[in-house]
Amino acid sequence: MKLLRHGPRGRIKPGLLDGSGQVRDLSPLLEDISASTLSPAGLAALRALDVQALPLVRQDALQVPWTGLGKFIAIGLNYADHAAEANMPIPKEPIVFMKTPGCAVGANHAVVLPQGSVKSDWEVELGFVIGSRARYVSEADALAHVAGYCVVNDVSEREFQLERGGQWDKGKGCDTFGPTGPWLVTADEVGDPQDLALWLEVNGVRYQSGSTRTMIFGVAQIVSYLSRFMTLEPGDLITTGTPPGVGMGIKPAPVFLKPGDVMSLGIEKLGQQRQIVHAWDPALIDE
Repeated sequence: MKLLRHGPRGRIKPGLLDGSGQVRDLSPLLEDISASTLSPAGLAALRALDVQALPLVRQDALQVPWTGLGKFIAIGLNYADHAAEANMPIPKEPIVFMKTPGCAVGANHAVVLPQGSVKSDWEVELGFVIGSRARYVSEADALAHVAGYCVVNDVSEREFQLERGGQWDKGKGCDTFGPTGPWLVTADEVGDPQDLALWLEVNGVRYQSGSTRTMIFGVAQIVSYLSRFMTLEPGDLITTGTPPGVGMGIKPAPVFLKPGDVMSLGIEKLGQQRQIVHAWDPALIDE
């Protein structure tokens, strides 16, 4: 299933995409797509529905595909070739940092540069969402805790991230720096998460083109690893790192985002995103 939420804030409706790419309305059955909806029982109930009997609706503005996003956890330098372009060593264990849950926005929401930004950058990433509590789980059991997968753009302000001291979080959690969606695609429909092509373009120029086959730590390893340090709860989002081609690594000179730029990105089976970059404007953040 491809689950989605759409409509303006305050009037968001749950839906799903049917086999022909049309949006079916779930609002007669669900108030919203919440963390409990993503549980094995919740997803089983949705799979039992006669999708063709659900009313068709016109898709409105896409939002994050579920509500109740708890932790927004990110894995850094998870592609060896990206570590090389960043001039950083290949990690022996997953590098873990946090993005603020509030930075998550819909797939096509405006990306608003923070005040003082001079080095904002793009990162197409495979995201996955926890559907059942995971605590000290084995790699063999890890994927059973994953409800589904989605596209994430891990937008990053490199000066804030790397030149302002402390952890990476300052450059990762700015408002609108986590476009997520367009859909949450359930795990049964995705199959092997380690065999998905992903790409990103800025203003029509292809900068990133890769595959999750080249991840250093796969999804099962990440779930098992994180569950040793924190309990993963339904609704938690984990984004898994980016392939090479980020603006910071471009030679001979880096390329960073500026107002008016258009980012387009996608992952096989998971859909596509498109964001227009804007200068600081708080009115755009809460649209």
